[in-house]
Amino acid sequence: MLKGHLDAIVLAALEAGPAHGYAIIETIKRNSTNTFDLPEGTVYPALHRLEAAGLLSSAWMTPPGGRRRRMYSLTKAGSAALADRRKAWGRFSQAVDALLGGGRAWPA
Repeated sequence: MLKGHLDAIVLAALEAGPAHGYAIIETIKRNSTNTFDLPEGTVYPALHRLEAAGLLSSAWMTPPGGRRRRMYSLTKAGSAALADRRKAWGRFSQAVDALLGGGRAWPA
């Protein structure tokens, strides 16, 4: 079910501000109440794809006493893409709810 929605989920995880890959994975897990426990092999290719598309930017940072990490941030295009995907998701979820959760019997 995640297929086709991963990019929007990653963009949404970065809406609050810049984060490194592991923090993005943890944000997705926490905000989905542990429903999406995504492996690095799923998230990092999405981050690279979104950056190549201009929806994210990244920079290497080394916090005091910490190890060097690549921090990802939404670009203006990424924020606009997230808004568009939210609208599309709203339409899609309403349509699916009307078909599956509307309380009507399925036509025979």
